Amino acid sequence: MEEGLVETPEELLAKQHRKEKKDLQAKIQSMKNAVPKNDKKRRKQMTEEIAKLEADLSQKHEEEFGQLKSTNDTKVEQVINGVETMKMEDGEQEELKQPRVTKAQKRRDKKAAQEKERESRIAEAEVQNLQGVRHQEGLKLAQKLAQQQLQIKEISSDGHCMYRAIEDQLAQRSKPELTMSVKELRSRTADHMRSHADDFLPFLTNPNTGDMYTTEEFEKYCSEVEHTAAWGGQLELRALTQVLHLPIEVIQADSLAVKIGEEYKSEPITLVYMRHAYGLGEHYNSVERLKDQANAEDS
Repeated sequence: MEEGLVETPEELLAKQHRKEKKDLQAKIQSMKNAVPKNDKKRRKQMTEEIAKLEADLSQKHEEEFGQLKSTNDTKVEQVINGVETMKMEDGEQEELKQPRVTKAQKRRDKKAAQEKERESRIAEAEVQNLQGVRHQEGLKLAQKLAQQQLQIKEISSDGHCMYRAIEDQLAQRSKPELTMSVKELRSRTADHMRSHADDFLPFLTNPNTGDMYTTEEFEKYCSEVEHTAAWGGQLELRALTQVLHLPIEVIQADSLAVKIGEEYKSEPITLVYMRHAYGLGEHYNSVERLKDQANAEDS
């Protein structure tokens, strides 16, 4: 920073956050060094503790930035509302000046500002409610996955997320014969459902009538599975376990994992199901080994 320049509150807070992150990383490294690599039980406990420390710090930083933004917005409104434009006799405007304010007016202004801030906070809380739920869901999932030495691997939200997550899981196995593209996964899923209609048709009903799908409606459904970005669900997962001959485990934040295709005894494909991941709602992600665990195994 150039000499003589004053740091803004945002810059000071960002600097503080960088220091806190650096301090946490030093603490984490110290924790890692204190636990022998061959002590799996203690390393598992340490990994869970690290995940919680990082999540707590991230939440603290989000709250502090939010508080700073709210304070700044209030100050800007107070300045704007307190400035009066003075006009000269010739019609020209004099430079904006802050007039003298009586104590009574200051009290009224303070009360009005507090009320406006309270209303703003209520409105912001309503808007941010879903984001808060999303944040809590992410924390719960991170803790569950850490127990298995796993972490979330983000998948793009484009309607293909379930198939992209499975594509990623297959690629992680390093077995070329299992590698499939999203297009191929969709095509194989649709073909399997068509050829086993009796296993899938009874679970599909017309949302308007409540009646089971007709043959034509079922074919339209399968065609959308194959050719569009229609979201996948449990029916498609069931079909995919039978196509791939692999079990699929779906981890959720607030309930037990769903296991599909348990008749297959291979290592399961693991997906993460999120109810509040994005504005559109439901979303699937893949998983990968925790970075610390992966580095320990490679060393």
